[in-house]
Amino acid sequence: MFTKETYIERRKTLKQLVGNGIIVLFGNNESPCNYPSNCYYPFRQDSSFLYYFGLNEIGLIGVIDCESGDEWLLGNDVDVEDIVWYGTVPTISDLAAIVGVEKSAPVNTISKIVADAKQKSRRIHLLPPYRHDNQIQIMDLIGIHPACQKEAASLDLIKAVVEMRSTKTAEEIAELERASMIGYEMHTKAMRMVRPGRTEKFIAGHIDGVAHSLGAHESFATIFSQHGEIMHGGPSMDKLESGRLVLCDCGGETINNYCSDHTRTMPVNGKYTRQQKEIYDIVDECHDLVLDIAKPEMKYFDVHLAVCRLMTERLKELGLMKGDVDEAVAQGAHAMFLPHGLGHMMGMDVHDMEGLGQIHVGFDEETRPNLEQFGTNCLRMGRRLKEGFVVTDEPGIYFIPALIDDWKAKGHCKDFLNFDLLDKYRDFGGIRIEDDLLITSDGCRFLGEKRIPYHTADVEKYMEENAE
Repeated sequence: MFTKETYIERRKTLKQLVGNGIIVLFGNNESPCNYPSNCYYPFRQDSSFLYYFGLNEIGLIGVIDCESGDEWLLGNDVDVEDIVWYGTVPTISDLAAIVGVEKSAPVNTISKIVADAKQKSRRIHLLPPYRHDNQIQIMDLIGIHPACQKEAASLDLIKAVVEMRSTKTAEEIAELERASMIGYEMHTKAMRMVRPGRTEKFIAGHIDGVAHSLGAHESFATIFSQHGEIMHGGPSMDKLESGRLVLCDCGGETINNYCSDHTRTMPVNGKYTRQQKEIYDIVDECHDLVLDIAKPEMKYFDVHLAVCRLMTERLKELGLMKGDVDEAVAQGAHAMFLPHGLGHMMGMDVHDMEGLGQIHVGFDEETRPNLEQFGTNCLRMGRRLKEGFVVTDEPGIYFIPALIDDWKAKGHCKDFLNFDLLDKYRDFGGIRIEDDLLITSDGCRFLGEKRIPYHTADVEKYMEENAE
């Protein structure tokens, strides 16, 4: 947790931005796996609740009155039977005092608070819920069916939360630096363990263990696969094969719930082939271009397009693409190789605030994504950058057999793609390099005191000298 004053100031600013009505922020409850008492899924508090109330306990609700200034922490004190199993925990009033909230009450008090607001025709501001138990509670309280709650969420509250959480303070940046160091340990563990014969799951299990030992847990489900062309390929029981590439996309989450997200692509036998190095070096150059050009007031969509143009130029040199570079990018031909966006916001969520609606988080009126074009329809971030933003820089090149076949059959972008040569890369897989980028006053820098090796020579050297 941060200091009490941090949360007091955050709630004060939120009241000013929203301006009227009451704000209700639901914390999360436990998530049973296969029967009620087997809460195998680790508890994770809602990020916006954490941001404003800072408490990592189950079953809490925060209420903020924008006009009177009153604040409540609602929750139920544990009884002696719970204490037997889980130990003594602070009372709700004690928890409220920790974060500077003056009023506390049992959780069922929310019914009276909401009923009073409705009776006075006051606005009730809610964020889009994503947990079914909270959706049911909202339906019981306000009468909005779960299927309609996303659309009924308060746009004023969403915009206020996005405005506040987008720009990271010094204490948040310090947490993100710690998260990046967990990511460093996770990825270098993978590099030390990768070798032919070991299974994807075996190595992924060790990677996740690093996250659990150094922080809260992994910041998302670890992606570790020889099928790097599958964007979110989970680890399987397949054995690593000499001559192939394995893609590792993982991150750690600190005790204070700030996340990291890095990707590296390694040669299973420790040495890249000539063909692998040719493609890898293009991704490497695109990755580093972002560090050179991203800065405040520049649209991240323009950074994305600069990467796409550089990638297209280099793929033309290899003969995989052809024609005018600018026209190829305008037509979306590069999406054959890069079907996703350059990056996304980072913070307390690995895709920060995605649950509030990506259109509000990653875009503004001048950078609405083109939802009609393959590739750009998957962009998560295009808005103008500001000092204090943290975004990912994750270009990649993928050879997806089904996509190659589909575009070839349709003749899609045939003036810009060499399909005959593409067929020779069908079994290549994919390469992605990803790091977390802090926008500074005059440019940007990567987070993390230590740099996870990513240039080909550095990866090969690290794997050779540190094998486990």
